[in-house]
Amino acid sequence: MYKNIEKQTKLQMKDLVEYQPGQVISKTLVQNEKVSITIFSFDKGEEISTHAAGGDAMVTVLEGTGKFTVGGETFVLQAGETLIMPKDIPHAVFGQERFKMLLIVSF
Repeated sequence: MYKNIEKQTKLQMKDLVEYQPGQVISKTLVQNEKVSITIFSFDKGEEISTHAAGGDAMVTVLEGTGKFTVGGETFVLQAGETLIMPKDIPHAVFGQERFKMLLIVSF
């Protein structure tokens, strides 16, 4: 079930979360045993340190530029680009500049 999002309304996903100076902000849209959908905003220079997810994670950058390190390999994504981060592979996310992303984890 979706939460924190209007239904039957045309939306811009990037507008669902705002930037905050010096912070990573997240808004959960769906969380259950099969899937997690979350919108994030990263201020420039902010990061989520290395961790692993219990499911395959798909990120799509909605605005700006983010740097993703997956299993020791670095990927720089810009708006409209998507990356799959496999289950149990360590990864990290860094705000190369301010950016927003959509994260979908399937378990």
